[in-house]
Amino acid sequence: MTDLIINAFIHIRFLDILDIILVGLMFYFLYTLVKGSTAINIFIGIVAILIMTKIVTVLHMELLSYILGAFVNVGFIALIIIFQPEIRKFLLSIGTSKFAVSFRRFFSRLGLKYSGEGDNDLDPICEACISMGNDKVGALILLTQENDLQDIVATGVTIDAIISKPLLENIFFKNSPLHDGAMVISNNKIVAARCILPITQQTHLPGSYGLRHRAGIGVSENNDCIVIVVSEETGSIRIIHNGKVNDVKPSEMKAKIIEIHNKSAFSKKSFSRK
Repeated sequence: MTDLIINAFIHIRFLDILDIILVGLMFYFLYTLVKGSTAINIFIGIVAILIMTKIVTVLHMELLSYILGAFVNVGFIALIIIFQPEIRKFLLSIGTSKFAVSFRRFFSRLGLKYSGEGDNDLDPICEACISMGNDKVGALILLTQENDLQDIVATGVTIDAIISKPLLENIFFKNSPLHDGAMVISNNKIVAARCILPITQQTHLPGSYGLRHRAGIGVSENNDCIVIVVSEETGSIRIIHNGKVNDVKPSEMKAKIIEIHNKSAFSKKSFSRK
């Protein structure tokens, strides 16, 4: 037994160490992907079985190794079905602009520049949200950055109108046919309203968060958009980005949006400070 362990360490190559590090990073990424969801317990169980399979293989425990190996091989298809939402989330994260933004940040360190275009005027948006908060009118607004959210726009009603405070308030008015759902704003235009958003799978959210907040968190987890949520119950305003919720005072709303936007380096759209 001792000789077996010693021989195993003697024959370790640099590529073996690199392989272990890469596998560790892969498992860490998968863990962050399923953390907070019901799939985390299944993920921990799978990791335990994989480690056990490797141990019994090294120890030449043939029968147990055969049983665990068969379980891993046959269970692969079942895992795809079980983790379908997480796999979809992973593929979406690859296809979204978060990776593109990371590459641009890398190139910025090399001295390369990216010129922006477009202009989103935040004043009418902030004024409308503050007014709706005072009147306890719920609202859910998505401000696009790199990703134009065309898949989400397709689920709603096309508006294509210049941003204005009265129009925003009319759309989210309680008796309006377009008030239920999310609004998408891009290039200083209200692109669509009544859009359907994915709901987050996080289980540790406060009980005060309703479907509007959970939808805002869900869409921000897979896209780089900035989400504005006005609570219908309390009138409070929250800014959501990358799944993180920020409680803001009405007077701090515009500054917070600009701060989040500036951290998303090289977005092709800019927010006006007028």
